[in-house]
Amino acid sequence: MEVIKNNEGFEAVNSNPSLMRKVVHLDHLMVTIIEFLNGPMEVPDPPHKHVHEQITYVAAGSLKFFIEDREYLLQEGDVFKVASNLNHSIQTLTEYVKLVDSFTPLREDFI
Repeated sequence: MEVIKNNEGFEAVNSNPSLMRKVVHLDHLMVTIIEFLNGPMEVPDPPHKHVHEQITYVAAGSLKFFIEDREYLLQEGDVFKVASNLNHSIQTLTEYVKLVDSFTPLREDFI
């Protein structure tokens, strides 16, 4: 399907209805939209890393972004990038945060 409407395709992440994700992909291009509905977080998510390169657009809300030993305060309209295999995490600062992630290669674990 070429078009995915705004309210279509969201699924709970790990059966958590406060964390919703929509995955859209072709053979070599992937975008995910993730909505955090339970903020603000008291503590950051545990740091993680993956082989995928990632670029994320903050579509709504505000958050702290942690990468390796650095910390950034991000608002709606900001963008962050994560090179392969760097430890990173976020902490939402508002009740609602919406992120638009792009990954390469595809995150097979999301499909």
